[in-house]
Amino acid sequence: MDKATVLTDHEPENPLKAADRDIVALGIAAAAIILLVGTGGSVLPKVMDAMFGNGPRPDIVLINALLLNIALIIFGWRRYRELTREIAERRRAEERAHQLAATDPLTHCLNRRSMLTATEEVRARAAARGEAVAYCMIDLDNFKQINDIHGHPAGDAVLVMLCNRLRALLPREARLARLGGDEFAFVMPFPAGHAERVDDLVIRMFENLAQPFRLPEVTVELTLSIGLAADHDPDGTIGLVVDAGTLMQQSDMALYHAKKQGRNRYFWFEPSMESELRFRNQLETGIRRGLARGEFVPYYEQQIDLDSGALVGFEMLARWRSPQLGVISPDTFVPIAEEIGLINELSERLMEQAFADAKEWDDSLTLSINISPVQLRDPWFAQRLLKKLVAAGFPPQRLEIEITESCLHENIGLVRSMIMSLRNQGVQVSLDDFGTGYSSIEQLRNLPFDRLKIDRSFVSELREPGGRSRIVEAIVSLGRGLDLPLTVEGVEDEQILKALKSMGRLKAQGYFYGLPEDADAVRTRLKAAGRLTGIMAPAQTATDHDLTFYRATRP
Repeated sequence: MDKATVLTDHEPENPLKAADRDIVALGIAAAAIILLVGTGGSVLPKVMDAMFGNGPRPDIVLINALLLNIALIIFGWRRYRELTREIAERRRAEERAHQLAATDPLTHCLNRRSMLTATEEVRARAAARGEAVAYCMIDLDNFKQINDIHGHPAGDAVLVMLCNRLRALLPREARLARLGGDEFAFVMPFPAGHAERVDDLVIRMFENLAQPFRLPEVTVELTLSIGLAADHDPDGTIGLVVDAGTLMQQSDMALYHAKKQGRNRYFWFEPSMESELRFRNQLETGIRRGLARGEFVPYYEQQIDLDSGALVGFEMLARWRSPQLGVISPDTFVPIAEEIGLINELSERLMEQAFADAKEWDDSLTLSINISPVQLRDPWFAQRLLKKLVAAGFPPQRLEIEITESCLHENIGLVRSMIMSLRNQGVQVSLDDFGTGYSSIEQLRNLPFDRLKIDRSFVSELREPGGRSRIVEAIVSLGRGLDLPLTVEGVEDEQILKALKSMGRLKAQGYFYGLPEDADAVRTRLKAAGRLTGIMAPAQTATDHDLTFYRATRP
């Protein structure tokens, strides 16, 4: 169906059709013609005779009636011509309005509303031929960054170019729609039982859209995630899907699964995805409610100096104390909080509580806090963090923030500016999970980091026979060469600890020293060890306190 013919409302009578049958103008003209025939037949011969002197002058009343008939015919004809022009103009305006209501004004694709109608029509034609229908939902990965960095005009230009590339790939009977923002969809028929035809098309899309989008002032690269659903089962039998809405919902579930698996990939819908998405929606609702109820709290993991065995600080770890689900780790809720735009509020509340907790600790103990890449996209993040430190009365020299390598590739100029602002106020900045991302030696030289943190995935290799990990050894050597202190996470047993001690002076953390604990448990233990502000146990040295502390908390 042509996209311009999609109707949005049902009206009992089209006013243009009524206007097309306007009997007033036609009636006037018809009556005038009838009268003209009647009067003209008797008046015109008399007029001609009178003009040539062959008879008396006709009755003036009949002459006036004849002239009036002629005037009415002219008036009726002109009125009819004006009316037909008006009808044609209104028809063009109505068609234009229907087209605007059915299409996206930027890309000229179908919009979300008209896509439902188009999908049903494609399904009806495919069913008549015994074919299946595939519904494909497309989402551009991290497209918001293109708008933020290059501006919305550049983002709009990329969307137009994207649609042109998609149209060139899609078969003639396919229908393409922009569902909103950077989300697109298309529906197409394919031979039942041959879903590989759709797979081949999707693979070509990935290859085509992986090519850079070259604009006059900038070149943009992007990736996409795709979710697919069909109204037939893989074996070619008709499935339970009965409408376009269900196809859209199922492809959306498959799209969410693709994004959760790391983006830049595609998946067909499977029934298990529905329960997964239902659980995800439950988590999203719980996060919003839990944030309002104060269910998110900071936990703290010890950080130990390997050389002396002294407790030197804690890393703050977020925990969600859900009344329904229990204590939930950040790996579960942080990605969702980032997606729904609550990570800034969640993180800042946890930081405020952590500053209040750590203010009671001994001044020699530091506090490490992980910063989400989403937070570092905010150019005012450093100022807000420093403002919270001042409000809490927490010394900046005792704070260390940890950022991941992925942050360095989103906007390195902004990240550098933030790091400099924080370090100028005394806050230390460490590069977290070093070795798992894409940071280069040049970035380590140019960015003013205070510390590197080795990811636990490398440290676990120290359990292998011989207790060696060439990656850990290389990172330690790199840190020593760049004069950067290192922290090792994932210390979970004596074998790992022994291997690390042979590598030089390091700071370590892990379950070997105890599980993360909430603020009350940490305060109780620090008080017993004399490590709270103004409290000191005179019978032991600081190092003795630390050894007693972490041994008592080992799992």
